[in-house]
Amino acid sequence: MEVRRIALGAGESYELRLAGRGARGYVWTWQVTGDADAVSVSDVSGPPPPPAQVLPGAQLERTYLVRGRCPGGRATIRFAQIRPPYPQEAPYDEFVLEVEVTGATPGRDGS
Repeated sequence: MEVRRIALGAGESYELRLAGRGARGYVWTWQVTGDADAVSVSDVSGPPPPPAQVLPGAQLERTYLVRGRCPGGRATIRFAQIRPPYPQEAPYDEFVLEVEVTGATPGRDGS
């Protein structure tokens, strides 16, 4: 399991790419702990290709956008790669992103 620590300004975003095993039925899920309102997470990958277009065992990369929301907040986002039909199984892979949200990012004019 990889752990990464980042700092984001309020309104700033961070793009996280995770290799998936969608061809084998695994999906990435996430859970936010700590100051849950400090960040937002969204999957910006778009829909996966039809199964007929994916080679068996192929990795399908997913892209997530993490945005800082509340200055002074700290959140931990735990991504887990699971197979939904088997929730009792341990995750195939995990990734933890620790986020500290700082003050607002400056505008283009430097203010």
